Amino acid sequence: MIKRKLQALAQRRLEQSPAVALLGPRQVGKTTLARELAANRPGALVLDMELASDRAALAQPQLFLAAHRDRFVVIDEVQFVPELFSALRPEIDADRRPGRFLLLGSASGELLRQTSESLAGRIAYLELAPLAVAEVLDAAAPDLGALQSLWLRGGFPLSHLAADDEAAYVWRQDFIRTFLQRDLPGMGVRVPAETLRRFWTMLAHVQGQLFNASQLGVALGGAAHTTVARYLDLLVDTLMVRRLEPFLANVGKRLVKSPKVYLRDSGILHALLGLATVRDLQGHPVAGASWEGFVVEQVATQLPADAQLGFYRTAAGAELDLVIEHRGRRTGVEIKFSSAPKPSRGFWQAIDDLQLERAFVLAPVPRRYPLSEKVDVLPVWDVAQALPSAG
Repeated sequence: MIKRKLQALAQRRLEQSPAVALLGPRQVGKTTLARELAANRPGALVLDMELASDRAALAQPQLFLAAHRDRFVVIDEVQFVPELFSALRPEIDADRRPGRFLLLGSASGELLRQTSESLAGRIAYLELAPLAVAEVLDAAAPDLGALQSLWLRGGFPLSHLAADDEAAYVWRQDFIRTFLQRDLPGMGVRVPAETLRRFWTMLAHVQGQLFNASQLGVALGGAAHTTVARYLDLLVDTLMVRRLEPFLANVGKRLVKSPKVYLRDSGILHALLGLATVRDLQGHPVAGASWEGFVVEQVATQLPADAQLGFYRTAAGAELDLVIEHRGRRTGVEIKFSSAPKPSRGFWQAIDDLQLERAFVLAPVPRRYPLSEKVDVLPVWDVAQALPSAG
């Protein structure tokens, strides 16, 4: 079993807050992590809201929670019982001990809206992403084959740990089908599964590009741009797609203001495009954009909670794949799918526009080396060296 780096942070948050919400897509390992945390707390109670028996136990939540006030309570798939949040608030106020509740949810947007209304100041939020390079590779002796496998299969544990690439591919195809046909309808989504699959596949083809709702609407048979935007919201809220907003710096230049979209898991991207093997991937036009999205997630999952992430692009062609702003300091990151990366003129212009002290190029290279006084090239397993610290 792979040790998740979020476990230590989750433990700290449980020592500080009465409730912790652990968010992440289905099958990413939330339940496994929760059971490990519960194992260290004698008498812990684990409830799964997909089970009718557990939902019945919480039919009168005020009475049930008060009767188990002395126990650590884990509630899985909490988005299925939105009425629970109003009951949690008075129960937490009656006993504000840290570490009383761990709530697991597979949807971010709606769940955060529910908890922000009723549990403000009483809950901490964490997001469990698919497996990251730092959790799979040994940075002291990195294995390029293991990196390539993680990129191909993605970070869902059952895909990553499958017996071979074919088994991993079949698991992801089944995951996509189940997600569209069972999980989304269970969350109240009433969009036909085939329509959402077509839209999701379209996003895979435009991985890393600016989001153009009107253009995608035409490809969907004339859907309105508002409908397309709603479909995007669904996939963002269920943590399947990242909507990366532009970094709107005050630099006196005309900036691109549309967001970029990335499928957050490279394995799901490849499954939607029918890419089962490394050979399939290497010969496909999406390879560079797939690598870019893969590295974006490596950066995003290791950022401090108070850091801001965006991209920079001007109408004149200055561009940075990522701009990180943290406590008044900015860092630039360029992503290249090359063993000898050579940033474009627009990269250097962006550094000047934003007056960056440091920038990095993340690429599939074996070791770190300087590109200029301000810029270093880094292998992806050293991504933490490009990021601000939480302290």
